[in-house]
Amino acid sequence: MLEVIEKLLILQDRDKKIARVQAELASMGPERQALENRLNASDSHLEATKMKGRKIETERKELELEVDAKKLQIEKYSIQQFQTKKNEEYRALGHEIEGCKAAIAKLEDSQLELMEQAEKVTGEIAEAAKSAKEATDAVRSQMAALGDREKSLKAHLTELETNYDDLKSAVDESTLVRYQRLRKQKGESSVVGVDRSVCGGCHMKLPAQVVLSCQQQQEIVCCPNCGRILYYANHMDLAAVD
Repeated sequence: MLEVIEKLLILQDRDKKIARVQAELASMGPERQALENRLNASDSHLEATKMKGRKIETERKELELEVDAKKLQIEKYSIQQFQTKKNEEYRALGHEIEGCKAAIAKLEDSQLELMEQAEKVTGEIAEAAKSAKEATDAVRSQMAALGDREKSLKAHLTELETNYDDLKSAVDESTLVRYQRLRKQKGESSVVGVDRSVCGGCHMKLPAQVVLSCQQQQEIVCCPNCGRILYYANHMDLAAVD
């Protein structure tokens, strides 16, 4: 194998490893945001459930005030009834008293309904609080693991980049420029092997002369179809595909 090809393969392997670590680091932002969203959703659900409970309690207290007001009216009407000497006025006050009692009965029915709702919501709050705590514990644990993984990846990236410039400088400038251009155009695999007369990049069958040139290993050979740099190693089969 040509020395320059060996150096390109070493550089390409390093580029692939660096790209993969960078991609994993880049994915951590959305992953961390997803964890925060999960925590916020859990907290929001708990707060909404508590708000529901507070609303029911407010309505219940308002009903209590209305009941108390109706009872005061009954007392007032009863005093007036006791003081009046007119039958017509007495009956009218009695009618008002009965109306207040009927209103109190309806209000008390509503109070019972709210009490049942409050009992149900109390259970929902307890369940939401439990879920929120579980989510908080889980997210904290996952955030910590994410932080550790991020730290490890950054250390690995630093290690990969330590002698990266040396790997680049080992390749002559014109070949390096070609390689870097191919990486931008073709992605990670810009230096590929020839196996069974097929390009390892575009998987197109190669002309016999191109295959022969790769086998001779005297110069850099490129695929006439995709432009990738080709190489041949002893473990590869040069026999053409039928």
